[in-house]
Order: sequence, then C-alpha cells, then structure tokens
Amino acid sequence: MVGAGGIGCELLKTLALSGFRDIHIIDMDTIEVSNLNRQFLFRQHHVGQSKAKVARDAVLRFRPHINITPYHSNVKDPQFNVDFFKQFNVVLNGLDNLDARRHVNRLCLAAEVPLVESGTTGFLGQVTVHVKGKTECYECQPKPTPKTYPVCTITSTPSKFVHCIVWAKDLLFAKLFGDKNQDNDLNVHSGDGNSQSEHAQDVFVRNPHEDLEQYGRRIYDHVFGYNIEVALTNEETWKNRQRPRPVYINDLLPDKLVHRNGYSEDCKTEDLTPSAMSSLNLKNPQDVWSLAENSRIFLESLRLFFEKREKDIGCLTFDKDDQLAVEFVTAAANIRASSFGIPLHSLFEAKGIAGNIVHAVATTNAIIAGLIVIEAIKVLQNDFENYRMTYCLEHPSRKMLLMPVQPFEANKSCYVCSETPLLLEVNTNTAKLRDVVERIVKAKLGMNLPMVMVGSTLVFEDGDDLDKDLAANYALNLDKVLSGLPAPVRSGTVLCLEDLQQELVCNINIKHREEFDEEKEPDGMVLSGWTTPSEKGKEVAVSNGETKAVASVSSSEADGDEVETTPAVPSKKRKMPKPERSETATENDDKPQTRPSRNLSDKKSLQEIKDNDDDDDIIVLDDNPETSKRKRIH
Repeated sequence: MVGAGGIGCELLKTLALSGFRDIHIIDMDTIEVSNLNRQFLFRQHHVGQSKAKVARDAVLRFRPHINITPYHSNVKDPQFNVDFFKQFNVVLNGLDNLDARRHVNRLCLAAEVPLVESGTTGFLGQVTVHVKGKTECYECQPKPTPKTYPVCTITSTPSKFVHCIVWAKDLLFAKLFGDKNQDNDLNVHSGDGNSQSEHAQDVFVRNPHEDLEQYGRRIYDHVFGYNIEVALTNEETWKNRQRPRPVYINDLLPDKLVHRNGYSEDCKTEDLTPSAMSSLNLKNPQDVWSLAENSRIFLESLRLFFEKREKDIGCLTFDKDDQLAVEFVTAAANIRASSFGIPLHSLFEAKGIAGNIVHAVATTNAIIAGLIVIEAIKVLQNDFENYRMTYCLEHPSRKMLLMPVQPFEANKSCYVCSETPLLLEVNTNTAKLRDVVERIVKAKLGMNLPMVMVGSTLVFEDGDDLDKDLAANYALNLDKVLSGLPAPVRSGTVLCLEDLQQELVCNINIKHREEFDEEKEPDGMVLSGWTTPSEKGKEVAVSNGETKAVASVSSSEADGDEVETTPAVPSKKRKMPKPERSETATENDDKPQTRPSRNLSDKKSLQEIKDNDDDDDIIVLDDNPETSKRKRIH
C-alpha cells in the first residue's frame, strides 16, 4: 500500500478483514487535526504522529495475527527502488498527487508488478487496474496538471478570487513571513525620493523604531494603495479592463482605532493557537467580512505573527491548517479583491481555495477501498478476464452508481510504457539546460533523478552520490544555453533522458524555434508528441506548452482522496480481442460495462461535473463510454 490517508485507512482495514496477512504500507505524512473527521484509524492524541505507524497499530488491535510493516517515508526515497517493489504480488495506491502516482507507476512497470490505482473527490471515485503488457499504464493517457497562472495576471490584472488568493499566499505571505532570499514578484520599492534607484529601500524591512501597528499600516498602504496607483499609470492595460481602486488604511481605519469595537485581549483559539478572529471577537468563519473587518484582521494577524511567532518568521510557508496564516491570507485576498471589483469570500471559502481542499466523503473512500480489494483479489488469482476499472458516480446512470469498465490496452504513443519519442520546441540559443531539466524533465515528465545525454555525452546527472568534481561540472552545464553545451543541442538533436531509480528511458527530439507567446507559452518551450486516439483513428498530439507558469494553487491535500483522471477525447468505440483469440467482439457485447458518460440525458448527469474556472478541485471523469476508441481488453 502507498498512502495511509482517506482511502488508505479504509483500505488497510478492508485488507485486514478480507484475509490479507502480509501488508507493507508507505506514507511520509503525519496526522493533522483536519484528518480526523474521515481517517477513522486516528484519534486526537495521535496528531503529529506517523500515519503509517498509527494505522498499523490501530489495525493490529483487531487483527493481531497479521503482519503489517509501516514505512514513515517518501515513496520516492532511494530505498523504494525496483528491487523493493519486486518482492510484492500487487501494489495498491491511495495517493493524493500526480507526481507520486507517476513515480509508483514507473516502478511497477519496471518491476512487472500489477498496480491498482484509485482516487476520490466528494461523491466521485474510481479504481483502475494497470498490468504491464495487458492493460494501459497509469500514464498512457495524459493527466490534467494543477491549474497555474501567469505572473502578470497575479500581480497586475486579477479577475477571479483565486488570483487574489494566489497573490496573498504565494507573494505577500511569502514576502512577509517566508524565506527573504527567495525570488518574489511583489513591488517592494516605495515612491519616496530616489525609489527608482537600485538601492531604494525595501518597504518590507521594518524600521528599528517602528511599532507593529505603524509597520502594518505602511505595508497595507504600499500593497493595496501605492502598488495599485503604479499599476494604473499603465493606461494600455486598462483600455478594456475595469480599473482597480487603490485602498488606503486611513480611509477605513483612522489611526489608533484598529482595536475598537469588540477587541479582546484573548487572542487564542481553544487549542491555544494565536487567532486574529478571536482577538477581534469574530466568531463565524462562514461570515463574509466587510472591507473594514478584513483590514482589521490583516493588521491584527500581522501583529500576532510578529508578537507570538517571531521565531518562525523567515521560514514560514503557507499551511491550510495554520489558523493565523489562513486569516491573514483571507483578509489580504479580500482587500485586493475589493480593489479589483471581485466579490469577497468568507474565511471558510478562502481556506478551501488556498488549501486546494477537496471536501472528502468518508463513504466514498470506503466504497473505493472495497473496490480496490476486489481488484487486488482478481490480480492475485490471475483472473485477467474479469479485471474492471470502476467509477463511483454521484448520481445514478442507467440505474447504477458504480460503473464497471473493461480495461484498455496500452497506448502505443505512451512515452512511459511504449518509449515513444517526444518533441520539444525550444530556442536552443537562449534556453538553458536548467530550464529543460526543471520545467520539462522533472516538472512535466516526472523524473526524479534524471540523466541527460546528447549522443554519447552525458551533460547532466542528478543524485546525492555523485563525485564532487562531476557534480560541479554538471552544475556548470545547467547554466549554459543548449547550443553552448559540450555536446551542442540544435534543431534535430535527440536528447536521451534516463531515470535509473524509475528504470525509465525517454527520447526527446529537439526542434529549434525562435519566438514563443509569453501569455500562452510562458515556459518558452513546448513539449508535444504524447498522443491519444482521435475520432478518425488518427493520432492527436497532446501538448503541455500552454501550461501557465509561476504562481499556482497547489494540490497539497495529503489524504489520498483526490481523483486524477484523463482528459476526454470523444471518439468511436471499438473493442479489443482477447489475448488468446483474434476475433473482434460485437459492439453490443459490453453494453453493461460502460464508462461514465459526459453526454448522458440524466438531469444530474456527469456533464454537470466540469471545471468552472473558479474551482480547481473539480475533476471531469474520463471520456464518453459510448464513443471511446481506446481499445478495451476482453
């Protein structure tokens, strides 16, 4: 088992009660308060402890004679290599992020161990079976990547509340309370005196004789007032947009009146953590605060960070379970939203967006865990013909809430299990090797410890056990443009990528391109060649060149509750013959095993489950069961 969160707790219990006697479980996370409403193996006194170890102890209390081995570790750690995976009969995933899922998929392919993948979000869920040489692998169909936004949208032209959340969380919070040495796109220089000089003072640096209220007011006026005034000077930007309104603190809260109207000296919540809401006697997190209330929360939360948590400042990152951080980000996002004419949101709503929270349903996790065990038993019995991918629906379709679907054959264009070359369009004279490694090899292809070869020349290798001189040479290569490498990369060059840990090899054909659209292709490079079947039997390339870079709402829920599914490419359905026979079955033979449709006539069909651009957590299930051309296996 990989993952001991929302699905993992249910899965471990069900495995134990179903007769499985030797179970290994990997999870790097510790138990948080927010886990307790659905991860039933954990209790309040377990908060802060290892999920894998506590889950093991809880299950052994009612099944003491089975063997459960916990690992409080990251599944991407070197100890979990191909040889480690080879010792198992089946691997069961209860993960919550695409990167780890891809890593496990590759290790299972290399070890030739069957993988049962799963995910849930709300009332929706799915279980899929992946067996090398028999079904498609987890990566045969491209997965949607977490939504990201261009820097210019976040810093200058927000149009949605999520843009304000990203600004407050990834820029303002990070600038005030995080690592001061990290790059940050906030304008930190004031309009005073020689502010245009390179050496103009950073307004975020607190003056020695400045009290916290003065400092908070100065920061407020700079980010919500002065920076908006600067943005308004660019008339071209606002020709077709609503002009924002600068907000200054004295217009809302006259000096020294911040703590009037219900200020309380008790600034702690029931669990003794500092809280601006408690300090200002604001009780209900589902209330939408006024602009004045948001301003009070902003100043009060900033004060509490510096007074109560001063030792943490400089190393903080946003955490959805940090009450004071959520209060600060909510207030800052709402004040910015007010400036740009965007509706304000409650703390409850803002927390969901900032933490990318998919509100989990324990019953869905239990259903999916049961389906995982059913498929695991089939795998152990070599009952290949009865493997099923099963989808749990929110509303009945054809009087069914569970939709079983026969697995599909491998995608011949999959770069993971079919080793199909990819194409990278890039300006070889300006793009650095570091850009390719970070944005393509690691971020998009999911390699953990990659090697990059040009012909027979190794230009880069990642790993902790490298010789110091070699590591230094590779570090120098990272900052060279592609055409300036020891083995120059030009149009027509083939990059050979290899990850020894994942035992994955991938080739990328390079195509030189001079210019890129900064808005649509902010990476300055476009990766393509990953294909899915099209309507007419041709191949449709899937490109991730349009992924917006820099600021994002990250997918950080560590519950194993999140659905990751493939994008839909509607096409005509055709069935694949059984491995031992050559004839093709008729189309009517598999009517009962249909995939969830996005074109169902039901009033509450899956066509309602779509990304509305305001919620990054809604996932659309796979393509239409009536029209899929991906070959099913009999």
